[in-house]
Amino acid sequence: MTDTDIADREWRLIREEARPGPLNMALDEVAAETAASGGPRTVRLYRWAPSCLSMGYGQAPETVDWAHCEAAGVDVTRRQTGGGGIYHDNDGDISYSITAPADELPGELLECYHLLCPPILDGFARLGVEADFVEEKRPSIYKPACYLRGLHPAHDVVSHGGTGRKLAGNAQYRQKSAVIQHGSITYDARPDAHLAVFADPDVTSEEFSERVAGITDLVDATREEAVDAFTAALQKWADAEDGSWTEAELARAEEIADEKYRSDAWVRDRQGSDR
Repeated sequence: MTDTDIADREWRLIREEARPGPLNMALDEVAAETAASGGPRTVRLYRWAPSCLSMGYGQAPETVDWAHCEAAGVDVTRRQTGGGGIYHDNDGDISYSITAPADELPGELLECYHLLCPPILDGFARLGVEADFVEEKRPSIYKPACYLRGLHPAHDVVSHGGTGRKLAGNAQYRQKSAVIQHGSITYDARPDAHLAVFADPDVTSEEFSERVAGITDLVDATREEAVDAFTAALQKWADAEDGSWTEAELARAEEIADEKYRSDAWVRDRQGSDR
């Protein structure tokens, strides 16, 4: 499939909404159900309200500083995708997802990433940020934190044309009938707040800043300008019409959030294998 094929399908754009983390994750699943059942494919931007730690699918619960998260008013949920935890600051993070039927996308993971990531690179370009996939693998610094894990040319986007600091991470999970790619774009890195959600991280804020950059470190752009850039890039890439969730989709998302993403059985009690 090519970008032209993508634009020939029916896509809707859901502009940035601020919702709690569990509901954001549930809405990704709802978008997949809609696409798989013959409805529109979805590109969306979303914000986390309140700030939220999304644990990786296999992340061990003991790597989280639960007391800090509660005291700081930081939500905690668990993603369907792997990797370490990501602190999604209410102001510092911009998140997106792309959802489409599985039979319309490449089955090979690298090929699928390279089909779905161009609008993210375009968003950076619109802001004057020279971003690209990291040129070569880099080792992990602190495995429980997704942004400090090893960097991979398939899905990690960094500054300075592929040689700089990490700006965005992208991940996919496949259901039988649909594919969801979602990602976190760093507007403002906030290393102290990011590291504080982890239990006894053996990494300093300075080390975090050597690996991770935000848009604010590179160009003079407001958060609104950054969101607008990625929104325009996603809409152009998919030739998407402005859209919204139906009442049935929102109700279904609440069901999924209660069953999974707000549940201690999913978030706290699962024994993670990825430390």
